[in-house]
Amino acid sequence: MGHQQGNLRLFLHFAAAILILTGCAPQIQKAVRVCPGAESALDSLSLLRLRSQNTVPLKANGQCLLLYYDEDKKHKKENFPVKLWVNPPVEIYLQGDVAFDAKGIVLGSNKDEFWLAMKPKEISTYMWGQWSEESCPEKLMVNPKTLLEALGVAEVGTEENWFLSNENAFDVLTGRNDKGGIIKKIYIADCDYLVGRIEYFDANGKTVVTMELDNYKEISKDFFVPRVIKIISRNNDGTEQIFRINLRSIKPANFSEKQKNRLFLRPEPQGVKHIYKIVNGDMIEQQQ
Repeated sequence: MGHQQGNLRLFLHFAAAILILTGCAPQIQKAVRVCPGAESALDSLSLLRLRSQNTVPLKANGQCLLLYYDEDKKHKKENFPVKLWVNPPVEIYLQGDVAFDAKGIVLGSNKDEFWLAMKPKEISTYMWGQWSEESCPEKLMVNPKTLLEALGVAEVGTEENWFLSNENAFDVLTGRNDKGGIIKKIYIADCDYLVGRIEYFDANGKTVVTMELDNYKEISKDFFVPRVIKIISRNNDGTEQIFRINLRSIKPANFSEKQKNRLFLRPEPQGVKHIYKIVNGDMIEQQQ
């Protein structure tokens, strides 16, 4: 019996020593990079450009959730089916069936112009611009360039303006302007090198748009498209607009000239209260 008690006391002393050395609380492990990622900004950009070279025309449908504020600053929610057509590198067309209108929301761009028509009475607005006039598609609730970039189509820019860092399991490309100000951050998963998030900044270094991408699908060889695209736009008054698309039935496509003319030519505004042309960042209201 005494021998057993001695063993028990020895065990308790040993356990106490371990607790003193290691602490009672669970130890927090630092995140370990499973995959090495890119070695430089140039390598990272090269990998992204290699992926963008594999893009093909595609079509898809899905569901969209839109959270926004109307003219009276009332919070609104729309949930509607969408159809999407993309003809790389600059042509895109999206239409949403809102309030029993198959074209309640229409977004598009081609090499010359971009446009967004939103017919719900709470918004009832048509906005458009020409790339040659240094327009700012950022003024739109959803930017066609942003959506193209989400789909892996848009150009990422020159390597001289990009810098590479790492955060846990992500390579982070930070794009700066000529004055050194941050204009964009791209978060790329080290292992599969697919983009998980993109952040866009204004002239004051404030995040104005965040895009989150997930659930990728390989559409053709080495061309991956996210089936979940969430775009968060931040207004000057602190409010946010959220545009979330869940895509399904994504397929490669071949467009005839007739289809291209129907999808990728800017339609004339119809059935809206306000028409704006965006020129040099200014929204100029036009007559009906």
